[in-house]
Amino acid sequence: MEHYLILKHLHITTAYASLAFFVLRALWSVRRVSLLQARWVKIVPHVIDTLLLTFGVTLAVILNFWPLPSWLSAKITALVIYILLGTVAIKRGKTPKIRASAAVAAVLVFAYIVGAAVERSPLSWLG
Repeated sequence: MEHYLILKHLHITTAYASLAFFVLRALWSVRRVSLLQARWVKIVPHVIDTLLLTFGVTLAVILNFWPLPSWLSAKITALVIYILLGTVAIKRGKTPKIRASAAVAAVLVFAYIVGAAVERSPLSWLG
C-alpha cells in the first residue's frame, strides 16, 4: 500500500496521455494526415496503453479487488467498447464521417470510464 498514491497518479496520467494521443490520431485519421502512418505513431500508443493497463492491474492487485467490484467490471467492459470504437475511428472507418463519429463515441465512453472510477459506480457520473 505504500506505493498506492504513486501508482494511482501514474494510472491517471497514462489514461489522459492515452486519451490525448488517441484524439490526435483520430484527428489525423479524419483529415487523412500521412503522419498517422509513421512508425513512432504506431508504437507510442501501445507503450502508453501497456503502462496504463500495468498500473491498473497493479492497483487492483494491491487493493485486493477480487472478485471485481461492479464498477470495475463496468469500467473494463467500457474499455473494450472504447478500444473497438478507437479502431473504427483510426483505421477501420470507411469515411471521415464514420471515423469522426466513432472518435466522438470513444471519447464519451472514456468519460464514462473516468466517471465509473471517480464515483466507484457502474452508473458512472450518475452514481
